[in-house]
Amino acid sequence: VQLQAFGGGLVQAGGSLRLSCAASGRTFSTYAMGWFRQAPGKEREFVAGISRSGGSTKFADSVKGRFTISRDNAKNTMYLQLNSLKPEDTAVYYCAARPTGLIGISPDAYDYWGQGTLVTVSS
Repeated sequence: VQLQAFGGGLVQAGGSLRLSCAASGRTFSTYAMGWFRQAPGKEREFVAGISRSGGSTKFADSVKGRFTISRDNAKNTMYLQLNSLKPEDTAVYYCAARPTGLIGISPDAYDYWGQGTLVTVSS
């Protein structure tokens, strides 16, 4: 599966963005999906994940209550809604896929990655 993340941009603190991850192929619904982010000088970290059906989700503690994750299997697309953004949310956001039903929280758990989209939150 090939992934393409988009929707990043510059936003003021407290603002919102919606990221999208478009997948190629007919097997999107067989992949658990995740969003990760990487800030300059830091390791890539888990942000949110969603099961194949969308019925199960997980979030990093740092984004709980502010971010939501969803997917539309008919459109081969996953979304990340980012609300109440903070300067510390500034990072390149990546989408990833793994060919199982379980959500993984480690980057090593994912086999396929999109190219990343930059989110910059100004104070």
